[in-house]
Amino acid sequence: MSDMDDAATHPIHRQDGMALWRQIAERIQSDIASGASKPGAKLPTEAQLSARFGVNRHTVRRALEELSRDGLVRVEQGRGSFVAEDVLDYTVEARTRFSEWIRKHNKEPSGIVRQLREIQADKRVAEGLGIRGGGRVVMLERLGFADDRPVCLSRHYFPASRLKGILQALQSTSRITEALRAVGVADYLRLQTRVSARLPTQIEAELLRMARNRPVLIAENVNVDRDGAVIEFAFGCYPTPRVQIVFEP
Repeated sequence: MSDMDDAATHPIHRQDGMALWRQIAERIQSDIASGASKPGAKLPTEAQLSARFGVNRHTVRRALEELSRDGLVRVEQGRGSFVAEDVLDYTVEARTRFSEWIRKHNKEPSGIVRQLREIQADKRVAEGLGIRGGGRVVMLERLGFADDRPVCLSRHYFPASRLKGILQALQSTSRITEALRAVGVADYLRLQTRVSARLPTQIEAELLRMARNRPVLIAENVNVDRDGAVIEFAFGCYPTPRVQIVFEP
């Protein structure tokens, strides 16, 4: 029986110099440290924790917020609070592939295609691809998972005139490497990665199942074929509670 189970019959009491929310945070932290609450496990609801500890929900919420800031608990929009898992290192290399990255961490990669269509390139995308503004590009938006956890929301842009048939290739397979191979790009390399950080939008927070007060990392990538021609410009949005970007020589 864990400390949190004991709290159902032994509510916490106010102590000199220690707020109730901090006592709750320490109880939960102790459970995590002892292994009683496993990584990825869902924590009881705020109402259940309130009943166990004999406090109001606001006090419980404050404790969970503090644990979230410390990286011990992750809060998923609409799903509840979970014990945080290890952060995945996303290593930027010459050949950075989503599936290989996830499998390096002994997890199963998968993805959901949210959008796939041909559009006009705005100024930023046109600059990234080295084409004229308003040129036609194929845009793929995808939500990527490691096991059942969302770890990346990405948008990929491909020059439609340079890569004839790329839209049809991506309709046949959501694997970018396979789609590029189908239109004659046997291999491609990372030319540039630019990383910034900001708070997520409401939609990003919902899709990535994270709190809006935790930042996301934005990786802006340019990929080229063996001849150095730009074949992809992409934005990746990564939740900092689960992913950190690593640059190595």
